[in-house]
Amino acid sequence: MQLHQPWFRQQWQWLWLLLLASCSTQQQVQKIAQRQLAATEAFTSSHWGVSVLDLTSNTYWYDQNGHRYFVPASNTKIPTCYVAMKHLGERLPAALLRETADTLYVQPQGDPSFLHPDFLKQPLWQRMLSAKKHIVLHFSSRDRFEAYGSGWSWDDYQEPYLAERSAFPLYGNLVQFEARDQRLKATPSLVLQPPFTREPMVQLLGTGGNFSISRSKDENLFSISRGGRSFSKTALPYKTNRGITNFIFLQDTLQRMGLSASVRLDTDPIPGELFFSQPTDSLLIPLMHRSDNFFAEQSLLMVSQRLLGYMSDRKLIDALLASDLKGLPQPPRWVDGSGLSRYNLFTPQDMVTILARMRQEFNWSRLQAIFPHGNEGTLSGYYMADSAAIYAKTGTLSGVVALSGFLQTRKGKWLAFSVMVNNHQSSATTIRRQIEKFLLAIRSRF
Repeated sequence: MQLHQPWFRQQWQWLWLLLLASCSTQQQVQKIAQRQLAATEAFTSSHWGVSVLDLTSNTYWYDQNGHRYFVPASNTKIPTCYVAMKHLGERLPAALLRETADTLYVQPQGDPSFLHPDFLKQPLWQRMLSAKKHIVLHFSSRDRFEAYGSGWSWDDYQEPYLAERSAFPLYGNLVQFEARDQRLKATPSLVLQPPFTREPMVQLLGTGGNFSISRSKDENLFSISRGGRSFSKTALPYKTNRGITNFIFLQDTLQRMGLSASVRLDTDPIPGELFFSQPTDSLLIPLMHRSDNFFAEQSLLMVSQRLLGYMSDRKLIDALLASDLKGLPQPPRWVDGSGLSRYNLFTPQDMVTILARMRQEFNWSRLQAIFPHGNEGTLSGYYMADSAAIYAKTGTLSGVVALSGFLQTRKGKWLAFSVMVNNHQSSATTIRRQIEKFLLAIRSRF
């Protein structure tokens, strides 16, 4: 036994050194956090929490209030992105199709890319045109979701970021208005005619191509006039009316192509084949880079259709919390895909745990493409000199700033981090700059 004592002594010495190094790292990060966060005026008057996890050792370098719940704002898109990456496959499910001698039956799957101006290639649209048959839109009566998510600010109904959710989105569920060639144009063009306006309004209003536009709160009645805030190009959400408006727009567009369409509501899915549209990541990249709320919400509905056989954000979230997101440090309250709702509650520890799972389960190059790096997307103007060292998602609401993602230190270690600030009285920019100083100090020190 005595012959092995030197070996045991060496092992204990090695473990002791590792423990000392870990403690030293934690103490140093704590000092950085005290200087860059805790001691600053912007943070002393707010509620905040930070978790920084070493992805190699799976140990926390820093964890201040990491177990407490915060409104995460658009950091909610991180779990949304995670489940979309897991379940949507390589291409977006567009529709179930069944073709007969004279009819093409189409059951939508929630794909937001259909006729969306961001997507030049439109596989489903081309398939519908090439069939040269009557189109029957087949909607499921089992779907259970509202146009707006729980806790959304309905006062923003005219803002493009509050486009309604639907089973079959068209044009991103937005009307695009543009003054061009001395005329006012719209996509879809039908909105420039009654009953969408009180009278046809296609002539350019005034010189310079500027106009102001508004929509009635409870109906698709658009008013175009001079005065107030003016645009040469703008977009407004339209009311989908549970898909009725979408069908009217599609029917009008098809009629211009010499085709007809009708709608059908049924419980059972059509016995058809699944048709795919865009590469999945072509949706997830703008979802994360520009924090696209509409893409996030529709992603959850598409996942729901794949996993449950119908669209229900509430039922899907319950299922995900019991499966893919089971075992998070603190059970979150998750209510929508985008983070528009203040009912969402996550902890920083939850976020770094989800990020760690993403790092383990997906190709790193794919994550680097989906998450914006420094000075890109919503991180524009931040982390400019260290742009390749950070991949993160921002989150902002009134009084709320959040940032969660991946950070590489100078010595090559990759960390998952989450910083959440609620109820602050400073500007969002001030909070973001202090977070930037904190993360860059960690990067440079280690």
